[in-house]
Amino acid sequence: MEETNYLDITGMHCAACAARIEKVVSKIDGVTEINVNLTTEKGRVTFNTNRTSMSAIISRINKIGFEAKEIVKSNDESNHQKQKEIKILRLKFIVSALLTFPLAWAMFAHFNWASFMYVPTILTNPFFQLVITIPIQFIIGFPFYERAWKAIKSGSANMDVLVVLSTSAAFFYSHYITFVSYSALPPGHPTLYFETSAFIITFILLGKLLEAKTKLRTTEAVKKLYQLQTKTAIIYKDGQECNMPVNQILPGEILIVRPGEKVPIDGQVIKGNSMMDESLLTGESIPVEKNSGKSVYAGTVNQNGLLTIEVTKRDSETVLSQIIDVVEEAQASKAPIQHIADKITGVFVPIVIVIACIPLAAWYTNFLEMSFNEALEKVIAVLIVACPCALGLATPTSIMIGSGRAAQLGILFKEGKHLELLGNCKTLILDKTGTLTKGSPHITDIYVEHFSENAFLETIAAVENNIEHPVAKAIVNKAKTKMHAIPQASQVVSLPGYGVQAYVHGKQVTIAKAKYFIKNNYPLPQKAYQLMTQLEAEGKTAMIAFIHSRFAGIIAVADDMKTSSADAISRLKQLGFDISMLTGDNTNASRVIAKKAGINNYQAEASPHDKADVIKQLQQNGSTVLMAGDGINDAPSLAVADVGAVIGTGSDIAIESGDVTIIKGDLNRLVDAILISKKTMRNIKQNLFWAFLYNVIMIPFAMIGVLAPWLAGAAMALSSVSVVLNALRLKTVPL
Repeated sequence: MEETNYLDITGMHCAACAARIEKVVSKIDGVTEINVNLTTEKGRVTFNTNRTSMSAIISRINKIGFEAKEIVKSNDESNHQKQKEIKILRLKFIVSALLTFPLAWAMFAHFNWASFMYVPTILTNPFFQLVITIPIQFIIGFPFYERAWKAIKSGSANMDVLVVLSTSAAFFYSHYITFVSYSALPPGHPTLYFETSAFIITFILLGKLLEAKTKLRTTEAVKKLYQLQTKTAIIYKDGQECNMPVNQILPGEILIVRPGEKVPIDGQVIKGNSMMDESLLTGESIPVEKNSGKSVYAGTVNQNGLLTIEVTKRDSETVLSQIIDVVEEAQASKAPIQHIADKITGVFVPIVIVIACIPLAAWYTNFLEMSFNEALEKVIAVLIVACPCALGLATPTSIMIGSGRAAQLGILFKEGKHLELLGNCKTLILDKTGTLTKGSPHITDIYVEHFSENAFLETIAAVENNIEHPVAKAIVNKAKTKMHAIPQASQVVSLPGYGVQAYVHGKQVTIAKAKYFIKNNYPLPQKAYQLMTQLEAEGKTAMIAFIHSRFAGIIAVADDMKTSSADAISRLKQLGFDISMLTGDNTNASRVIAKKAGINNYQAEASPHDKADVIKQLQQNGSTVLMAGDGINDAPSLAVADVGAVIGTGSDIAIESGDVTIIKGDLNRLVDAILISKKTMRNIKQNLFWAFLYNVIMIPFAMIGVLAPWLAGAAMALSSVSVVLNALRLKTVPL
């Protein structure tokens, strides 16, 4: 049996680290997929539980120099750990900077233009420089050696290898000059590189500190979602109110939510009236009225009335929990474009080491008449400036910010790849009911033969009570206004694309479209056929009911178009989408809605499999297809499409059913999702471009000596920070 788990992984410092973990874990027997996100420091692993275990995977990661543990559900601990790491980094940087300062001051003694500056003699003493460099190199810098050694043992190379090679070369060469050649040198200041080693480590620590702080800002979206959760709730039990941990509350228990309080868990209002702020859950700023019978959701804020609520879900099953799971999964996954960077970083470090040897080779052969000192400077500069940190951060950081911003608007991307694919789609297939229309049809006409209207309504409501389709809900709601109880139906069978069949009081009841009865040779009265034609000409959806193989009546419903649909279609056309509507409704009802929405291409009376076939045909013709539906009867077409978008008619939706989920049932949010996708991909490409350009420009500069080693360290740190800062722009880029 396959299982997917999440990991917190610490100790990663560049893309090569993440790539190494993926390479090692993927070789474990039973592991089918592993994704490691450098930005979030999390991993997602899918494995066969019969062949390996989480403990074995964690042990393997720890052996190669990282620390892994199963992820905690609440990110409070995770954030606390990150804050602690930032404090340690800050302390290390301050100590390193203080020790580096005397070495920086001593540098002025080597420059004629700085002859006016006073430099204490002790600062230029090689033994003094050696003493203050040792703690920087071997105490503050010890983690670099530790990680580099573990990387080499596992047969790979990462940023730490470059740092250790460059700083060790500077330190030990200076150490050699100090002890062996110092007495033989002419009077003056010997050429030492202790400050180079110190500068590099100090600048890398500064870069890591700034990077850690900015990366922490990328998790704000998920942090805000976690902050919506409450740990305790007031329950009403045995006539008394008492506090109880939310994770112990079971469906059926009664809660009290006072004005200003957050709803702790999903439920249904049984008493009271209030306005509910659902903005952080749905992206909709206008408060929603809640009264008896209405659903409320964890994390929403009760504004002005006392509500008594019956719990309907466990803490782990709430809409908010599902949203957090989806957002974290999207942020932990990889977009296809990231694999390009992964392949490059996998071979980048060895290539850089070879390139860095070129100045040494040139010195050795006297090809460039370069001194050993000059060659060493260039080697150190190349090793440092070529670190692929920015390349590794380019994609995951943008994915995090893009998916986080989308979540705040009530848009959920299931995986990073869907964030990339959505922006590439140019063909849009739309369902009608619940997507373009409100999805809450109301009954307009009832025609009955051989039964009373109440008996007819009671019987068909018993059948439809088992169905989640909006038309079924309209029938059931109508029946509930006329009777206290709806009888139980048995042997309920769905008739895909037509209707439903069941037994009520021992009689077979079939409720379906006219073409089902015509196809199966049911005796349909002429009057009924004429009435069906008339109702459909008015744009209504009419269903025929047969009870015990006898025509019983017709029930017609109408579903009004959402006020936002026409505007959304106009925006989609401006984005260049080729739009079609596929619906199972009748031709006249479809034509009316298509005309109102501004859609020229539509196909009526299409079964779920017909829709899927149309999408397959479009894909065979080279189209990248986006399918938008309500996630109920559109499952086949949502699965077949390149990207399936579920347009919710409220928060009570099956979030797991689509690649993209629009919590608030507004088609404009789908347009926003497309724009976020396009802007995120543009941001990723900018990051990758600048990361590549940085290496292309800086490596030659370092080789010819334009870039001093300490400047190389600063440039490397700045490149990583600039990538994260560019990704953070997505939080404010207008849609």
